[in-house]
Order: sequence, then structure tokens, then C-alpha cells
Amino acid sequence: DLLTFAKNAGILTTTRGSAAGSLVSYATGITNVDPLAYKLPFERFLNPERPKAPDIDMDYADNRRDEVIAYAKQKYGDDHVAQIGTFGTLMARAAVRDVARALGHSYGTGDRIAKLIPIGQQGFPMTIERAFKEEPELKALYDEDDDAKEILDLAQRIEGCARHTGVHAAGVVISPTPLTEWTPLSVDPKTGKLITQYDMHAVEDAGLLKYDFLGIKNLSILADAMDRVRETKGIVIDIENIPLDDPLTFAMLARGETEGTFQLNGSGMTRYLKELRPTTIHDINAMVALYRPGPMETIPQYIERKKNPKLIRYMDERMKDYLDASYGLLVYQDDVLLTAITLGGYSWLEADTLRKAMGKKIPAEMEAQKEKLLKGFEEHGKLSKEKAAAIWKLIEPFAAYGFNKAHAASYGKVAYQTAYMKANHPVEYMAALLTADAGDTDSIAVLVAEAKRLNIPVLPPDINESGAEFTIAGEDKGTIRFGLVTIKNFGEGIAQAIMEERAARGPFASIADFLSRVGSRNLNKKSLESLIKAGALDRFAPDGALGRGTLLANLDRMLEFHRDMTKPAEQDSLFAGLGAFAAPPELSLTPAPPMPLVESLAAERDLLGIYVSGHPLDACEDASAKAKYTIADIKNEPQPGLPLILPVLVEDVRALLTKKGDKMAFVRFADKTDSIEGVIFPKLFKERGADVVAGRCLLIKGTVSSRNGELSLAIENLKPI
Repeated sequence: DLLTFAKNAGILTTTRGSAAGSLVSYATGITNVDPLAYKLPFERFLNPERPKAPDIDMDYADNRRDEVIAYAKQKYGDDHVAQIGTFGTLMARAAVRDVARALGHSYGTGDRIAKLIPIGQQGFPMTIERAFKEEPELKALYDEDDDAKEILDLAQRIEGCARHTGVHAAGVVISPTPLTEWTPLSVDPKTGKLITQYDMHAVEDAGLLKYDFLGIKNLSILADAMDRVRETKGIVIDIENIPLDDPLTFAMLARGETEGTFQLNGSGMTRYLKELRPTTIHDINAMVALYRPGPMETIPQYIERKKNPKLIRYMDERMKDYLDASYGLLVYQDDVLLTAITLGGYSWLEADTLRKAMGKKIPAEMEAQKEKLLKGFEEHGKLSKEKAAAIWKLIEPFAAYGFNKAHAASYGKVAYQTAYMKANHPVEYMAALLTADAGDTDSIAVLVAEAKRLNIPVLPPDINESGAEFTIAGEDKGTIRFGLVTIKNFGEGIAQAIMEERAARGPFASIADFLSRVGSRNLNKKSLESLIKAGALDRFAPDGALGRGTLLANLDRMLEFHRDMTKPAEQDSLFAGLGAFAAPPELSLTPAPPMPLVESLAAERDLLGIYVSGHPLDACEDASAKAKYTIADIKNEPQPGLPLILPVLVEDVRALLTKKGDKMAFVRFADKTDSIEGVIFPKLFKERGADVVAGRCLLIKGTVSSRNGELSLAIENLKPI
């Protein structure tokens, strides 16, 4: 019912987890991938020995998820539907910071101790007790510093306690009778939504089924891109039935052009895709599953076997039935379970117990499972001790990280769909990506760089051409333009007023025409200044962008003209009432010097998140061409200790005193791809500190440093470019 509503409303959906293994789910339109075509085992979803109700996790386009929840409330009753509450717990670092603050210490004290606590691995959070064993510096600080000892002792006592309530990212309950008969309820103070006071485990213990309604941004991006293709090209795309053998899509992935795709971007994945040169959807599903700790070790073999089928081997011929599409390699969690069932004589319930034991990584449980499975291999599978041990060795790396095959098929299809849209409709897809990430300046910078690499110009906002968000512009519909709402300090109200006036009476002919026609009170000094600095009024400025200086110098005169022209007719005004009957009078502007390029670019960066009409490093092309790495390279593939020389822009400087009273600095450096923090130690800062100024371009020499997973640069030398 929920998914039928979504499809009828044009809301894109997919499912996660094992549900895609069900032929009934596929036939009724719940899931989107054919389980027979992908050989998805049904029993992973539901089997006679499964103790719990089957669980179908639903993904919806994130900008329309609330519509589906609203539908559920309307259909089943407001008092029968609620989102699930959560309890945020105090993890090790947060406990340290909270205790330090409560004891009245400076922020720096708590932060210094917290940063010595390593980050936990996937699914296994770090504890203070474990941190003492893994980080000698933390233990030394605890032993030598009384304040640190007090903070850490108290933090251990509150570690793991509930800190605050929240709303589960996806969980919703639908009850057969009013919810208050099953669970206490409350109102989330942040959102005003009705939530359960039981967490998801207690809700299930109370007898209710938890439904997962997860919002996925990539589904919203796909839907937006499809709408744009329909508007610009008149093509209606049925995304669920696009060809799965599109040559443009696979050629693009083989070139490594993965930025903005779902699950396939990032430098490591991209490098493997370039080596693999995928040709089928099965290749994409396999990469989605394998690019994780543990299974990742299998990727080079997968690539070799795809390129040379003579290398394909099966540890046992009985494994061929379920490993043929993956060239004889264990790729999915299901492959491990099927091996235990086929060769070890396990039932599905026993196989599920094996999966859970491996996931928990509890040594005693793992050892018990290992003994049981090896015995099964020998007695049921008639394997030698050596062969049984060799198969166990293959299984072990999948322990906590194996990917469910049905999940990989569902997400692999969405990954392919995003790649298909980017390969076949790049302008529309990039515009949808930019709109989805509006407000995230780091993402916008990366996406604009990608658009330029695809020869898609991204233009600053324009008073006559911009919509609210990023729009497709130009006669050939091959250009993307910033929207009015993407300008910082520029609200939706004034943007809407401008677009409505433009739609009603045509484009603005001059600055005077604009100021006399837009009567919104929100067109004030701040919003008009933002329009000028963002480049939206360049068409009316003398010499385009160079004339921003003249417009800014005449800001007060322009605002006075706007007030006079938009006053109600009965008010005493020189120009009142003329606007409707005559062409607006000319507005003469006093010429002023051009806005310096550095200031102009800095203003664009501040208001739009990126430099649009240029970049401060444009003047340093020689140095950029000689650099072996970009900041994006450094962050995508961290190599601690890597020496490098980089041309960078100084974005922010934070100077501080060491315990000895010497000055040093933490500096935010940027290039055209990304930004990173660097540390300038006292000796160099004393010699070169005067050159380290925000807005200045420097050539820096240093090494990549990593502490607790946080990357930075240790600067050894620098000079202005």
C-alpha cells in the first residue's frame, strides 16, 4: 500500500536488505530488481526457522519522504502512526568533553583529552578503557595530570548513559489500535513530530512492527534530473526500465568519471572501476559489495578473473551454482551462508547464527562457530582438513563487513541509474546535483569543478535568467546558472517577488526598471548588496563584473530611488504612480573605480560558496601545473608522511601561543579542489608569519599528517606566489 501510493505520486523508491530476494515483493511492486535474474536467495529474507517477522526497509526520495508518512497517518489514523524515538548515548569523546565543561575547565582542556581517544571502527564504538590500551599518550596523560585523571575517571562513569532524545532516521510504527495502548508517546521538541518514548527495540518487544522509511538524497536527485530532462528535451525517462547495457554509461565508469554518482564515487572506488572496466550490472553490484574493509582484498582478483576467464577456479565444484556470476570468488554475505549450507550441512537458522557471531566478532563465539563449520565441511561436505581450513580462511575476512546480495542488487541498480543519467544527460544531472547540495560549500565547489571538466559552464546568478535554485540556461540548454536562493543573505521571499514580477511583465530592462518594479520590502540594503556582489546585476553594471564597484558606490542612491518608485501613489513622492503609466525615469550612477579582483572573488566565495568568475590561484597556473597532487587527492587517498609542494590559497589563520610563549598557527589552506588544515610551527611562523594572511596565495612545502583519522599538513616552508 505504501509503495503503491509512492509510485502513483511519482516518488522514487528502492528497498534495502534481503527483501529484494522475495519474488512476491517484486511481483507486487515493493522491490525493483528481479530476484531470478540476480539469483537472490529467498531464504535470506524469510525461512521457516526465522524467529522474527520479515522486515522490508523502504527508501524514498528524501525531499518527499514526509508525504509517505502523512499518507500513512491519513490512511491508518493519526493516533496509529508515529516515528520512533531514540536515545543518544554518551560516547567516549563526548563524555570527556561534557565532564570537562561541567567541571569548569576551558574548552581546550576537554578537546585535547578527547582528541587522544581513537575513533571506533565500524559497528564497534571506542571506549575509554579500550583507548587506554590503544593510545599510550592518553594513558601517560592520565597518570601524570591530575585534571586529566579526574575528567577521565568521571567520564568513564557516565560513558554509555543516555544523553538526549531524538528521532530515528527511518523508523515508523503503525499500530492496529491506538498507539497509546502499546507505547508511551511524546512530542519531539525540535520538529514537533509525534514520537514513541520507547526505542526501536522496546517498540518491537511491545509487539509492534517497525517500518523503515529512509530518505535517500540520490533518489531525489534522480527524480529532479528526470524532470529537467522532460522540461529541456521533452524526453520522459522511465528510470526503472532503462537499458542495463548502456555503452555510454559503462564507458564513462571505465574512464573513472564517477563524481556525483551513488556508491561509485571516491578515489579508491574510481581507481578500481578504471581497472575493472565494468560491462554488466553484476560488475557494479559486486563493486558495491566488495568496496568495504575485509572484502576489499578480493577486488584485484575479481578484476584479474574478469579480464582472464582462464584464472577462474572454484574451491569446490558445488560452489559453482552460486559463484558463477562472481568468477568463483566470495563477494556477498549470502555466498558465505550458502557455503555453510551447501558444504557444511547448516540449516538457514544455523547459517544466520553464524552470520551474527561473525558480525559481533566475539572471540569465543567465533571459535565455536569455526569448530562447528570445519566439522560440517569434513563430515557433510566430505572435504579434507586442508580444504576445509582453506575455505574457512576465505570466509573469515567477511566477518563483520559482508554485504547482503539483495541489498547490493538494489543499491547497485540505483548506482547504475545515477551513472546512466550522468552519462546520457550530464547537464540536467549536474544541475540536479548542485540543487541537492545547495548550501554545502565544499560539495558545491567539487561539483562545479566536475561540471567544468565536463565542459558545462556554471555561471553566476543573473537577475533575468536565474530561478530559485540552479537552473539550466543558454539557448542550447548547455549551461547551468546559480539560483537566487543560493545567494547567502538573500531570502526566498524577495527571490519569489523578483521571479513573479519577471513572469508577469517580462525581463528587467535596466537597473532603474528593476528597482521600480520590485516592490518587496525585503529589497533592502543587505539583499541589494548581496545581489551586486554575487554578480546578479552585472548585466546592468558598466563593464559587467568590473562595474560592481560603481553599483556598490551608488547603493544608497539606488535604495532611495527604489523607495520613491515603490511608494503607494497617495504618498507624497516625486515619482509615485509613474511606474504603471510611463517608462521609469533614468537613474544616473556616479562612476567609481572597479572592485579589486581579490575583493570581488572573496565576495563571491562568501555569498555563493565558491569563486565563480575566476579563482585567486588562476594567476598561479605554472605552479599548479607542476604540483603532483591536489588537496582532493590528499584527502581521498591519505598517505601520512607523504612529502609535497602545493600552491594554495590561505582561507583562515588561527594563531596561538605555545606553553613556552612562542607563536604558531593553524591555517585553513584551499586549492581549486578542496581545503585542508595545516600547522605552522613556531620557528617557521616567526620567519614567515607576515606572509600568512587570509586571501594570499602561497607555495607551501610540507608533509601529510594524520592523527585519530583527522588529516592535516605539517608545513616545513612557504613563500608568497
